[in-house]
Amino acid sequence: MSTDTAVSGTGQATVAERRGNRTARYALILGGLTAFGPLSVDMYLPALPTMTQDLHSTDTALQLTLAAFIVGLGVGQLVVGPLSDAWGRRRPLLVGIAVFVVASVLCAISPSAEALIAARTLQAFGAAAGVVIARATVRDLYSGIAMARFFSMLMLVTGLAPILAPVIGGQLLAVTSWRGIFWALTGFGVLLLTVAAFALPEPLPPSRRRPARFGSVMRTYGGLLSDRLFLGYALAIGMAFAGMFTYISGSSFVLQGVYGLSPVEYSIVFGVNGLGLVTASQVNGRIVGRFQQRSLLLTGLLATMAGALGMVAAAVFGLGLAGLLPPLFVLVSSIGLIMPNATSLALADHPHTAGSASALLGVVQFLVGGAASPLVGAFGEGSAVPMATIMAVSGLLALASFGVLTRRYPTAPRPA
Repeated sequence: MSTDTAVSGTGQATVAERRGNRTARYALILGGLTAFGPLSVDMYLPALPTMTQDLHSTDTALQLTLAAFIVGLGVGQLVVGPLSDAWGRRRPLLVGIAVFVVASVLCAISPSAEALIAARTLQAFGAAAGVVIARATVRDLYSGIAMARFFSMLMLVTGLAPILAPVIGGQLLAVTSWRGIFWALTGFGVLLLTVAAFALPEPLPPSRRRPARFGSVMRTYGGLLSDRLFLGYALAIGMAFAGMFTYISGSSFVLQGVYGLSPVEYSIVFGVNGLGLVTASQVNGRIVGRFQQRSLLLTGLLATMAGALGMVAAAVFGLGLAGLLPPLFVLVSSIGLIMPNATSLALADHPHTAGSASALLGVVQFLVGGAASPLVGAFGEGSAVPMATIMAVSGLLALASFGVLTRRYPTAPRPA
């Protein structure tokens, strides 16, 4: 090998290493931003009974702290998305994280349920900036297969957040009060604010920005909602997450209350399912170049349906944990195929309105997904049938949204 070749090879390796380091840095930062939502929603759930007593309030009032956050997160994304298309990503992001930090402090020192509800609403607006801008930034930096691969990598960081957040909250309660959970969220926000300020450059150049006038924003959202492909992928994401939210909210009652798992055994099942989700997302990132994204997405949706139907059969015919846990693992793992491919396909045709498109994806994901979680309790917690049935219906609707709305119809021939 000649010296020139060796030097050239070394230079290429150095460039590849720099790209790899940059990609890993972006994945960690954007993954942390995406985790704002699930961490803020789920970490304090184990503390709700204690909070009711400490704040001299009712269960209904404390449930409103969760509802206020979900609504604030949806509305906040609708506002922040177009602003980031107009002003770039950094300014709205840094302001949003700062709002999250201040609101988390207000949550930690809230003297009443009413004050906590107000603080949670403000916290949701701050979290919305992280969630929506993270997805928009991926669309700014990548396209096509590279974008799907990056979303798969992002799942490595964010896939476990909604699953492990209640476990983290429970561990924090062992050493602190519910206020300590919000102080922990404050620290998380300060860390991400510092990292984003110094390590995340502006990904949207001025030439690609669009004015954020009310009329143009409404036209953009109207165009997205009338885009059959975008709506199909968005609903597939939302319905798939409805099944995930149902699992998160109902599995503790079913697996511990109905099947008698101990808290430690339940945590092991939770962890194994989370590992399956992350593994599926990483496999997706490696094979997405060899298989079409639509094919991988369809595989994930079919796996969701198969897992949900298996759970229904296990619950109805009394097959016990041996019959319930394998299809549950398949269902949770399939999210690792659905999320990166559906998100990439939904954003692919909207490079100039990535912030607005990302906002609508987030609203559908959290509002549709979050609306399913209370249904488990409403239809009874003494059996696994309600949870399995809701997950099966969610999977069916996700598959139908994909099959009907994203189907490419042949163009009619023009008359001679």
